[in-house]
Parts: sequence; structure tokens; C-alpha cells
Amino acid sequence: MRASRLLSILMLLQLRGRLTAADLAAEFEVSERTIYRDIDALSAAGVPVYGDRGPGGGFELLDGYRTRLTGLSAGEAEAMAMIGLPGPAAELGIGAATSAARNKLLVALPGGGGALADRMAARFHLDAVDWYRGGEALPHLPAIARAVLDGRLLSMRYESWQGVRDWTVEPLGLVLKAGIWYLAARGGGKIRIFRIANIDDLVAGDTPFERPADFHLSSWWQAEQARFEAELFATRATLRASPDGCKRLAAQSPRGAEAVAGAGVSAADGWREMTMQVEDSDHGARDMLALGAEVEVLAPESFRCRISALASAIAVRHG
Repeated sequence: MRASRLLSILMLLQLRGRLTAADLAAEFEVSERTIYRDIDALSAAGVPVYGDRGPGGGFELLDGYRTRLTGLSAGEAEAMAMIGLPGPAAELGIGAATSAARNKLLVALPGGGGALADRMAARFHLDAVDWYRGGEALPHLPAIARAVLDGRLLSMRYESWQGVRDWTVEPLGLVLKAGIWYLAARGGGKIRIFRIANIDDLVAGDTPFERPADFHLSSWWQAEQARFEAELFATRATLRASPDGCKRLAAQSPRGAEAVAGAGVSAADGWREMTMQVEDSDHGARDMLALGAEVEVLAPESFRCRISALASAIAVRHG
């Protein structure tokens, strides 16, 4: 543990230049006294690190000193794919390994990579969570990620719209979709999708399983997403919308934007008629109600009646 910290301190000094004992203590979550001992150990090993006391002081490497001790540990190698995603990496429990791997890669670049890292960080930022929604509580995510990497069975209690059920599954992969984590796992004879936030209890066992040789997470997820959307939005509705309604509909979803793009010419009152794939359920009807009186559903009659019934209930409630 200490050897890893000493190497990480060396990498940080090479990347960032001067750092105080307080900076390093906060970075590695140790005391400043521990940092002073670590600096003494580096000096004793022949690393030309020196320190200045007082305001503006800190530790720094001798000008021109470079190290090539950039070998990645097993954990850091696993975390490579999460470089540039500090939030998701921390949720998976590999934030420290990801940071260490990133520093080692930057050190290996010409000039140490510090300037490049600063330039990229100042110009690009990835925020995976949708607007107006905070992150979910995910206490089991690090254990699930470890089971995915190690190929070990998981036992869990899962709550879905069908109720609560106990599962023993083979965890195959994790997907972050619009700020929400999902587990792809084989259970009950098929590969299923589980939302991580809906897992109530979890036990990560030591029993290994054989991963399907033909399973590829990204292609499977894309196919599953296409299948789900095709089943969910199976109703073809005929709508008419005002100019403002067209703008709202196009902004509501990709399906709405596609419907507006293929809409007919404007009538005398400016309204346009179009067709759109919708979810023929209370959820789909609520999506239409969110557009107010700027959109009217013409068909099918079942969907139109569902919207009318919900609108009537709202009117009664607020009457």
C-alpha cells in the first residue's frame, strides 16, 4: 500500500509541479505527518524531491527529473476504460484506480502530459445525468462491478413493477444509460436487464460461472433497446398540432421530432396533421397531456378516450 502511494506521489509531483503536504494528504486521505515520512522515503531512495517552507512553499521535483515507472497494476488496468468518467468510476468503486491509471498514462507522454490534461479538462466535460434529476443511491454498485469483473454469481432481492422477487444471476455487464445504471445478467434461463437502484439486498458469492462466448455487451444492449422500444411504442397514433405544439412535440422525444418532420402541410389555422408511434397506456397518455391543448389525438379511438378520461379526472380534481 505504501509503495503504491509513494509511486503515486512521485507521479503527481511530476504532473502538477509543486504540491503542499496538505494537498498530498487530502489526495491520499492520510495525515500530513505521513506525507512527510513518504517524502523522506522518496529522498532516501534517490528521488530528487525538495521542499520549501512558509507561504507558497511545498514539495517539488528537481527541474528536468523524469521517471518512467509507469507500470499499471491489475486494478488500474481494469479502470482504463473509465478514464475521463470520474463520476461513474467513483460509483463503481474504482475512482482511485482510474485516477492513478490516468496519471501514469500522462506521465508517459512527451513533456509529462500535464499541459495536455489541463487543456482537455478545461475544454471538455461529460455529465451523464439528465437535467433536473439527481443521482440515485447505489450502495450495491461496487460489489456488482466486482462480480462482473470476476465472473461470480450474485444473489439479490429485486423490486420491479411485477413485484419483489429473489434472484440468483450471472452478472454479464453494466450499462450507464442517461445517468441510470443497469445490470445485464443471465437468470431464469435468459439474459435480463435489472435496474441497479431497484436491488434491495445483495450477496456476492464466490461461485464462478462460465460467461457465454457469444455475448457482447454493446451489441446486445443496442438490440435489446431496439426490441424494447418497438414493443413499448407499438401504437401508431394520428395527431394534429399547432405551431407551438409542433415545437413542444419535437422537443419532447426523438419520436415526436420524427413525427413533426414528416407532418403534412399546415392547414388554414396553422395546425399540421402527422402520425407518431406512441405507448398506448396511461403513461403514453400522460405524455400527450403534457403538451396541453396544442396537440389533439385523432386516432386510435382507444388512445383518444384514455387521454380524455385522464383529462376529465384532472378537471374534476381541480374544479
